[in-house]
Amino acid sequence: MSITPVPTADLYDEHGEALDICTTDFRQFGGRRLFAGPVRTVRCDEDNALLRELLHTPGAGAVLVVDGGGSPRTALVGDLIAGAAERNGWAGLIINGSVRDSVALGGLDLGVKALGTVPRKSGKTGAGAVDEPVTIGGVTFRAGDTVHADDDGVVVLRG
Repeated sequence: MSITPVPTADLYDEHGEALDICTTDFRQFGGRRLFAGPVRTVRCDEDNALLRELLHTPGAGAVLVVDGGGSPRTALVGDLIAGAAERNGWAGLIINGSVRDSVALGGLDLGVKALGTVPRKSGKTGAGAVDEPVTIGGVTFRAGDTVHADDDGVVVLRG
């Protein structure tokens, strides 16, 4: 389901405090700076096997919200996994954790927001959970919510 992205400031002007605003100061890494879609979630701690598996399935315009526990130690996404997300029709990734291959990420038609970069790969055990609610920056992201992201921030529309 493709959702037309709307600048987050415009959404705030329209919805005010009914809008959930994530307070995490994400950095922008992807080539698509304004993106939106239905939320999918994955929780994984310094292990990206589950995340990789999910991004190799059709995304149908969804935005994957990744709760990596805010770890700066390992990258949860690099150019290969992000490239798979782009090819499979995901609109974007919002990662409470780190990425790598940041220059290559900027060349993809994919939204990618994360806390920072680190060259170290993550584990590959498959630990984690998919489509369970995750809370990041004071906002609980639930599968099926609508998220919009741009250079000004990340917001969620309920219902």
